[in-house]
Amino acid sequence: MKLKKVTPKRRRLILLSAVVLSAFATVGLTAFLVNIFERKQEAHTPYYPVVELDDNTTDPAIWGRNFPLQYDSYKRTTEQQKTRYGGSEAVRRTPTQVDPRTVVSQDKLKEDPRLVKMWAGYAFATDFREERGHAYMLEDQKYTKRVTEFKQPGTCLNCHASTYVLMKDLGGGDLFKGFDKMNSMTYHDASAMAEHPVACIDCHDPKTMKLRITRPAFMEGIKAYKASIGVKDFDVNRDATAQEMRSYVCGQCHVEYYFKGAEKRLTFPWQNGLTVDDALAYYDKVGHSDFVHKETGANVLKAQHPEFEMYNQGVHAKAGVSCADCHMPYKKEGAAKVSDHQLRSPLLDVNRSCQTCHRASEQDLKSRVENIQNRYTHSRDVAFDALVELINDIAAAQKNGTPEANLNAARDFQRKAQFFIDYVEAENSGGFHAPGETLRVLNDATNYVRQGQLALRGVMPPQPPKTR
Repeated sequence: MKLKKVTPKRRRLILLSAVVLSAFATVGLTAFLVNIFERKQEAHTPYYPVVELDDNTTDPAIWGRNFPLQYDSYKRTTEQQKTRYGGSEAVRRTPTQVDPRTVVSQDKLKEDPRLVKMWAGYAFATDFREERGHAYMLEDQKYTKRVTEFKQPGTCLNCHASTYVLMKDLGGGDLFKGFDKMNSMTYHDASAMAEHPVACIDCHDPKTMKLRITRPAFMEGIKAYKASIGVKDFDVNRDATAQEMRSYVCGQCHVEYYFKGAEKRLTFPWQNGLTVDDALAYYDKVGHSDFVHKETGANVLKAQHPEFEMYNQGVHAKAGVSCADCHMPYKKEGAAKVSDHQLRSPLLDVNRSCQTCHRASEQDLKSRVENIQNRYTHSRDVAFDALVELINDIAAAQKNGTPEANLNAARDFQRKAQFFIDYVEAENSGGFHAPGETLRVLNDATNYVRQGQLALRGVMPPQPPKTR
């Protein structure tokens, strides 16, 4: 075959085309590499400082100028959304001078009158609504009847406001002195000094952004707990791992606690451990009761919100999964990887909260959780109905000449049963954080009720066998 001769003009055209194509390819490749480099730099640079933050910057909006993605999700804690057994829904109300709120959450006392029976004689029997998001923690506490109709100490602010700078100011720079001073103030006086609900500064170092503990009660409580398992002189901000801190910062507030002594010092009952039995043993030893039951005269306890303790009895904690892993899952915003600060039920974001580890469909995972919560709800109702019967039995026995020794024994079993039921009721996972432990606690509560009813008849049963 005869080859076609390439003319000089055609050769120059081919050469020019090659040069042009090479130039475009070089420009395109360079742009691509530059883009990769920029994205990597974005990923490596967690934020671009716009304002200077220091250890007194309380307003989260100022932090939000440096961290707009995190701040946007923090603001979304105003949203109310229910799951099958949890979450809150917006309920409109007519504002008054005492309570200017136009929207609240559902009234749990109307949903379950057994709560009124259990808390008879205590402020919680007058007003108890489903908890809303962090954005409402200060507002909802200011206007609850538990505060407007009852005298409360400044201690309440520990878990309902940004208190780090407030405590430092009260203590003249000494956090622990300020903590003691705030606890002993009236709620009215202390809350007048609080400007924000929990804020960035309560969990983050403003210079390094590292997680940190700013609540003295947690520092002391976790030190006592660590000592109980053989770890001496534990300093949480010095000794905790980064992964532990992703749960510890939540445990500053989502815990069981009481107000110790006339100073109303916030104290976590962790000297014996983190179970409900450990807390009860501590309260029995120090002789603490929250109130005298109005119908039975029993010295009883009000459990708070021991999510941290119950989580620690569950399989997720044993596997090293932190609170933040499920409630603040990571998400991609452009090239940046940020943790979601909306802080809500993982059931509202199964994809990012659960499917990161669990290879199952979203519906399957939801069903697994709801099955656990179904069983919890059934067992709770059995125990709760039994407790109401015991309260009625003691109230009736007080009028029919039952010996005081029998009544006192029954009252002590009421104290035990009531605290156990309240403990898992106040814990906001509907039994999910530790399914096996939750059912064990409810079984023991039902047994305490049975023993209380036997005591009224003069039968003093032996203590149940240890199951732990």
